[in-house]
Amino acid sequence: MDKQMLKSTVQGNAGETHQQAQGDTPNLTTTTGIVVADNQNQLSAGTRGPVLIEDHIYRDKLAHFDRERIPERVVHARGYGAHGYFEAYEDLSAVTMAAPFQAKGKKTPVFMRISTVAGSKGSADLARDVRGFSIKFYTDAGNWDIVGNNIPVFFIQDAMKFPDLVHSVKPEPDSEFPQAQSAHDNFWDFVSLTPEATHMLMWIMSDRTIPRSLRFIEGFGVHTFRLVNSKGEGKFVKFHFKPKAGLQSVVWNEAVKINGADPDFHRRDMWETLNKGDTIEWEMGMQIFDDAFAEQFDFDVLDPTKLIPEEQCPVKIVGRLVLDRPMENAFAEAELVAVCPQNIIPGIDFSNDPLLQGRTFSYHDTQLYRLGTPNFNQFEINAPKCPMHNLMQDGFAARAGHQPKGRVNYEPNSWGGPRENPKVGFHSYAEPLEGTKTRIRPESFADHYSQARQFFISQTETEQTHIINAFVFELSKVKRADIRERVISRLLHVDKDLAKTIATKLGMDKLPDPAPAAVKPKDLKASDALSILKNGPDSFKGRKLGVLVTDGTDAKVFNALKNAAEAAGASVAVIAPKIGGVNLSDGKHLPADEKVGGGPSVLFDAVAVLPAKAEADKLKDDSATKDFVADAFAHCKFIAYVADTMPIFEAVSIDKALDAACHEIKADGDAKAFIKECGKLRFWDREPKVSKV
Repeated sequence: MDKQMLKSTVQGNAGETHQQAQGDTPNLTTTTGIVVADNQNQLSAGTRGPVLIEDHIYRDKLAHFDRERIPERVVHARGYGAHGYFEAYEDLSAVTMAAPFQAKGKKTPVFMRISTVAGSKGSADLARDVRGFSIKFYTDAGNWDIVGNNIPVFFIQDAMKFPDLVHSVKPEPDSEFPQAQSAHDNFWDFVSLTPEATHMLMWIMSDRTIPRSLRFIEGFGVHTFRLVNSKGEGKFVKFHFKPKAGLQSVVWNEAVKINGADPDFHRRDMWETLNKGDTIEWEMGMQIFDDAFAEQFDFDVLDPTKLIPEEQCPVKIVGRLVLDRPMENAFAEAELVAVCPQNIIPGIDFSNDPLLQGRTFSYHDTQLYRLGTPNFNQFEINAPKCPMHNLMQDGFAARAGHQPKGRVNYEPNSWGGPRENPKVGFHSYAEPLEGTKTRIRPESFADHYSQARQFFISQTETEQTHIINAFVFELSKVKRADIRERVISRLLHVDKDLAKTIATKLGMDKLPDPAPAAVKPKDLKASDALSILKNGPDSFKGRKLGVLVTDGTDAKVFNALKNAAEAAGASVAVIAPKIGGVNLSDGKHLPADEKVGGGPSVLFDAVAVLPAKAEADKLKDDSATKDFVADAFAHCKFIAYVADTMPIFEAVSIDKALDAACHEIKADGDAKAFIKECGKLRFWDREPKVSKV
């Protein structure tokens, strides 16, 4: 044996055991706590001999590595999370005994997970997709999970169809593509044969499915639930979460480019926001209504493809949801968290929504398979923070602190231990029921087009254009003409001009006949709450300004913009020709956050282009710089510039197209005015002039 190896082997950790080897640096150990002497080499018979099976350190390390991946979720595989709390604005004990709402100012710890739906865990953040919006409330009365989406309705009315929906949108089984995309034959074939999906199609073809940030999305419980008070009285409720920073999305061309530039764009944004000490907040609201309202409402409140317009039943703001702490380990938190719609507490109960009823089984069953044990609620991220006593025992991954104590593992018994408590325990709402066993969809679920039409007419002209373009893009990927025709035949019930425009852009010679409609659509009033642009922010707070600088950039102009942006609550990223940074006009060195090719303008809400004259003459021929400027202009962003920027503008042919959203910065006041204008986020008047679709 090599003498040095022999020396290393016999010395081991003599005299150190678990004492720190060097200062405050902790010792590396095995999973059983044994301190590791050599983490670089296997134990072998000689320096060139075979490795030895007795190397328990190697086997411990590799056995764990081989099992690092648990099965990913079938849907919502790509998720991200954060910790925080819910704070009640008032006492709601008159309508619900649910623990979070029993006193004004009461705080309940929460963990939130936001996810895409269709893509695998390794897919990109900005796929056109619904976003799961799930919250685990660690209440005094046990865990309560709201498992919702950023869209208030869904594709289907009955959980029986959920596997078919998901199979259709997932990669086609013969080719195993496309990944995280609905733009293929299987999906559009399914939804074109499923009229109840029409309303949801309008939402997913809107910009709701390409959000700028997870901080700027709305959340919905989707289903109708029950609130139950201490007297056993119940009312219906729909849950809403409205972002305090306002709604915001990107445009499709940006989404495509962001996925290439930074596929972790949403994750990074949430991580950076929380790590710099900012919070992410929503206001929680409820639409509360009684059975009499439900009976008189135009649609069935148990139909998950329908919503209740806020104009007909206002959203009562009841508290705020605050995320203030990032995850410490994404696997142990976002991946192991098991959110289940079946997790409710006293004061909350289910309605008879057939999709909700099916989900209460499906989610729990999924977690049992995915996490491999019925003990998943013993994992730290899932464990209740209130006292917990039960008689469930053993099984894979059982934690000692969650096992029965002593001899008692059954009930009733003669030895003591936990007992049922009718006074404070969970009681289901006493809803009278009668009926015959059946598999028939209720007639009250049959109007599939009225609310789809309402959604479309509630959008601004800009948003309607984006919806049309999204349909055209998606259907252009569909190979079978009859599928495209079926989609158009359903859109004719939504809006004839919408259907005709899409058909024309697809090159269809004539319109198909309208699809049969079980119920004639109604003309409903527009609802401003359904529009993103009508519910955007009024400031630049929480947004990001990308500033392109060079050697010799005017230090006063740069500092004025930086100070104005930060005063407004925005952040500034420095983009430079080289990652090493630049020297400003005052001689001070400015480090760069991104090299221009690695920090394209699609990553920012607004941009400033501040080159020195000599450097502008060089950059005008640089493709990455030209893309930076051209994309910002094409995506209708506010642009700050200096006189020396003009050669770059000329290189991308926008020098004569500069508009009211392009601000020349000469003084400190110009910078402040520019940042104030950036609060509008986009200059949509430019879009018709630059659109290629």
